[in-house]
Amino acid sequence: MTLQLTTAHVRGVLLDIEGTTTPISFVHEVLFSYARAALKDYLTAHWNSTETVADIARLRNEHASDVDRQLNPPILVQGTVDDEIDSVVAYLNWLIDRDRKSTALKSLQGKIWRQGYLDGTLKAELFNDVPAALERWRNAGLSINIFSSGSELAQRLLFAHTQAGDFTGLIDSYFDTKVGRKTDAESYRRIAASLLLPAQSIVFISDVVAELDAASLAGMDTVLCLRPGNAPQSGGEQHERVHTLTGLLI
Repeated sequence: MTLQLTTAHVRGVLLDIEGTTTPISFVHEVLFSYARAALKDYLTAHWNSTETVADIARLRNEHASDVDRQLNPPILVQGTVDDEIDSVVAYLNWLIDRDRKSTALKSLQGKIWRQGYLDGTLKAELFNDVPAALERWRNAGLSINIFSSGSELAQRLLFAHTQAGDFTGLIDSYFDTKVGRKTDAESYRRIAASLLLPAQSIVFISDVVAELDAASLAGMDTVLCLRPGNAPQSGGEQHERVHTLTGLLI
């Protein structure tokens, strides 16, 4: 079964990135590795900048919560700048190892990736069917939007620097975890309100059943994207299933 595009029903598409538009291998093996290797140098160069100070403040709040929950995170020390940076890097790596959807971590990663994209070190990978799907949906008059745990900056950078070109001109809005968790139905209600669209007129496409369940609870149509390398998903039989965006919403 394929969702049918009708002006009376579907008016917007909401896309996940990792495992939906972009291979998980690129995110974990390229982007995460690049940011991990650059964390200390980036923090050393930008430690006193307004942006970094704000990110570290959010990070310390998250660390305090982890301590309260007895998760035993690495200690954040108060001492020389070098010692503080080393302890922050250790905590950031701890978060990365747990694939934590940390707003502060994602913000720092986005800024590190920005330099990599701008100097040509990084080139984002899209599944081959994605460019044509974006063009098709734009030509059909659909609103195209992104919801990812990566920061809005990271999302924009990725779509601006792909192996197939710059696709930011086809994308209307970007949402990250500042709008809420991806497994919380309220996040999708906020997105629909921001887009000025009824939730029932939006199709959310993701590789994670828990996210689709939340979007469905908010009233959106949902599509489970099954890509090579994606983690197996249990349940979710109520969601449309596709292996490619080709033919979806035509």
